[in-house]
Amino acid sequence: MQCRNCGAEIADNALICYRCGTATTEAKYKPAAPGRRRGSSNIVVTAIALALLVVLALYMGRVPSGQSPRFLSWIVVAFAVLLVATRAYLRRRK
Repeated sequence: MQCRNCGAEIADNALICYRCGTATTEAKYKPAAPGRRRGSSNIVVTAIALALLVVLALYMGRVPSGQSPRFLSWIVVAFAVLLVATRAYLRRRK
């Protein structure tokens, strides 16, 4: 048999050409496609967000009704929007 790349005469049962290294047949097995991995940063962001929300909920629960600072409510809303935007960005990036 002749090599399909360099034309050298090779054995009929050879897997590769001894001269150029080209495979004589197509590969029987193809490598598995890489699976989707969840990045550790995604888990860290979620854990931090949950911890901060729990701390804020505990603080808001201890403050008498109607006496919590208005800026704290805006901080909680801004944090929630930031969390949703970050999660959407991380999912889209993958």
